[in-house]
Amino acid sequence: MEYMTEPVKHTPGHILCCDCGVPISPNPANICVACLRSKVDISQGIPKQVSVSFCKQCQRYFQPPGTWVQCALESRELLALCLKKIKAPLSKVRLVDASFVWTEPHSKRLKVKLTIQKEVMNGAILQQVFVVDYVVQPQMCGDCHRVEAKDFWKAVVQVRQKTLHKKTFYYLEQLILKYGMYQNTLRIKDIHDGLDFYYSSKQHAQKMVEFLQCTVPTRYKASQRLISQDVHSNTYNYKSTFSVEIVPICKDNVVCLSPKLAQSLGNMNQICVCIRVTSVIHLIDPNTLQVADIDGNTFWSHPFNSLCHPKQLEEFIVMECSIVRDLKRNAGAGMISKKHTLGEVWVQKTSEMNTDKQYFCRTHLGHLLNPGDLVLGFDLANCNLNDEHVNKMKSDRVPDVVLIKKSYDRTKRQRRRNWKLKELARDRENMDTDDERQYQDFLEDLEEDEAIRKNVNIYRDSTIPVEGDTDDEGAPRISLAEMLEDLHISQDATGEEGESMMT
Repeated sequence: MEYMTEPVKHTPGHILCCDCGVPISPNPANICVACLRSKVDISQGIPKQVSVSFCKQCQRYFQPPGTWVQCALESRELLALCLKKIKAPLSKVRLVDASFVWTEPHSKRLKVKLTIQKEVMNGAILQQVFVVDYVVQPQMCGDCHRVEAKDFWKAVVQVRQKTLHKKTFYYLEQLILKYGMYQNTLRIKDIHDGLDFYYSSKQHAQKMVEFLQCTVPTRYKASQRLISQDVHSNTYNYKSTFSVEIVPICKDNVVCLSPKLAQSLGNMNQICVCIRVTSVIHLIDPNTLQVADIDGNTFWSHPFNSLCHPKQLEEFIVMECSIVRDLKRNAGAGMISKKHTLGEVWVQKTSEMNTDKQYFCRTHLGHLLNPGDLVLGFDLANCNLNDEHVNKMKSDRVPDVVLIKKSYDRTKRQRRRNWKLKELARDRENMDTDDERQYQDFLEDLEEDEAIRKNVNIYRDSTIPVEGDTDDEGAPRISLAEMLEDLHISQDATGEEGESMMT
């Protein structure tokens, strides 16, 4: 007879806790976890409440010894900053896990839950979880102190344009607002011929100069002045100045190109009209509808000026208008504009309606003009033109009248304008009547030119009721689809006054 033996199952033995007598598995300390925690606190020496400095102006946290960093709430960057505040006490234990405990954004409290381990009595490893409370204290950083002082800067960008109209500056202002290039400025000062942008570092000024070169045709010069130096540490303190000059051409200017430049652009006529200034100068020949783009380098190599002052614009009435269907093009001619129509018109000055004097000219506004319409233009026949290129031209090559744009009732357009633009916060004197007239001209250009309008943020004006898109005079208007709603951060989603995130 054979006996079957079952395998023996070895179960670990239990011992009694030397303090409370509870059966436990053997451990090096021979004490249960509850008694061990009551005798040993491995979080001892780690502060449970720590202060964190926060700048309300620039929304940055202070990271010792002298750095301010941008951190979002409950981000990895902010968690690393909080752990560095207690880095020395944490070096005595092993950090297993760290995470944020949710708090109200306006409570000025940050709570971090830590899980740590440490070897205690006779090699036993104890794990503990606790929460560290961080108090957010307001403190203004050094950069914001300098901004509030308004007299400290290390670099300045001086933007100038030698023209009598500020259309290019109004367009440039909207581009700066759209792309947020004003954020690093300490101060913006309005000067008679342009704007001054002050910065706390040279790198921010260089970034602004690069932005200007990409948006408008410019050239610049850089200089620096030594303020102080330390011969022992070989450090120098400079103030840098960037002088940026914008081409002295604005929209609706009549220009005369040099013969060499006109030939290089496709044998176009020397008398042209500037229809737009963006990153290049857009010109159109009113006699042939030929268009050309001139960049900054080309302009400074072959410079030209505006022939007439904007105040010399005169009002004409269209007596007769006919569309030119077949136009003979010369060899080597450039591109023709598809958005304009060539027309031959007879016009008469509204100030000379009691006479029979009329003017004949070709214009690029053939698609807009009808007999009886009012149009603005320059009378070159009775104007004193002081230009070296015009003086060398034959008299039959210079037109008597150059028409610029169709005229509408400005008062009615202002009353029906249901949109608005934002402006830069800058130091400037009171706007005179001439500046107000130039600003209204820029607003009208936005309504008439879609190519400029797409680069500008246009906001709906809720104070003016929405009317139909039809206009008795046919004046161009901006549709509601192109407008943005003006967002106010002080309002919450329900329209009520919201609570600020950090006060």
